[in-house]
Amino acid sequence: MTVTISRLFDTHTAAIQAVRKLEAAGLRHSEISIVSSNADNWYSSDEDAPARHASARVDRDRDGVDDRAEAAGGGAGIGAVLGGTAGLLAGLGLLAIPGLGPVVAAGWLASTAAGAVAGATAGGLIGALTQAGVSEEDAHAYAEGVRRGGTLVSARVSEHDRARYEAILDESSVDIEHRGAAYRKTGWTKFDPDAAPLSAEEVRREREFHRTHHAP
Repeated sequence: MTVTISRLFDTHTAAIQAVRKLEAAGLRHSEISIVSSNADNWYSSDEDAPARHASARVDRDRDGVDDRAEAAGGGAGIGAVLGGTAGLLAGLGLLAIPGLGPVVAAGWLASTAAGAVAGATAGGLIGALTQAGVSEEDAHAYAEGVRRGGTLVSARVSEHDRARYEAILDESSVDIEHRGAAYRKTGWTKFDPDAAPLSAEEVRREREFHRTHHAP
């Protein structure tokens, strides 16, 4: 039996490390997905090797559109156009998802979310998460977490290996129940795909708040 496990990370660096650990532990990159806020334009910076590697546009059909985003919209894995051995992070690409603005994403979940947007299916990321078996309450909290500058990592794993892979993701992720409760204390109720994306400064303040208040 295959189950989906998801975790939210406050920084893209922590999420990237988690993805690498999942792959090192034997999970195929085709079973992993990452969706990260790009409000601070980290994707185009020189901070991370994966970002540098993925910053060059892949446009093999010369239509002016990154092939990875086209693949996502068509339901294919974003990293598929780069071959099957490069690893998930080699397939990072920019996508626009309602309520999130530009995100850096790769993998099956991002493909599903992008396909939902292209097909005018309500929910985008919410729909992709609930379709994968995530509860609606957690799906809204995960989406809001990405909107506020976080990074979501999801993995499809066998029930037998679930505990092992959850332990890897739990090393540096946030407790989504506690984080959702923190959002609700501010008056938030659910993710709004029509809401304006946060600015880089708003994301910085959000991250600083959770860091200084030690919110899980």
